[in-house]
Amino acid sequence: MKVEIFTDGASKGNPGPGGYGVILRSGKHYKELSEGFRRTTNNRMELLAVIKGLEELKVPNVDVMVYSDSKYVVDAVEKKWVLGWVKTGFKDKKNPDLWMRFLELSRLHRVRFTWVRGHDGHPENERCDQLAVAASLQKDLKIDAVYEQTEKNSDQLFNR
Repeated sequence: MKVEIFTDGASKGNPGPGGYGVILRSGKHYKELSEGFRRTTNNRMELLAVIKGLEELKVPNVDVMVYSDSKYVVDAVEKKWVLGWVKTGFKDKKNPDLWMRFLELSRLHRVRFTWVRGHDGHPENERCDQLAVAASLQKDLKIDAVYEQTEKNSDQLFNR
């Protein structure tokens, strides 16, 4: 089985209100996902989009091609930076909670990444961007609890 996952994340303010958009496509099957959060970052939303796409796969050993405009996500995986981050316990790295979720899911499948230039007319990337932005503008945004707690702890550390 082969699945294409197209993803995008958005955040206004970075940190600020954010959201992700995902398209899953396999043969005649097509599904869109999106969700918004009241305070988060663009990179968290980019990575969460990939995670949410992978979580939709209900059988193991799927050939997955992820299309993302996030160099942060694509390079971390394709250049295997994230494996080094695991070895150092994510010292001085952000989003370990999401990276660990991603790694757990990615082990269930054969996941590859292709970087696409954002806002360059790629139809699925443009649609994912629309989904992410629309999700970030919803009234009842979810709480990205891990991010907000990390931010709060950082503020307390520096007395902000």
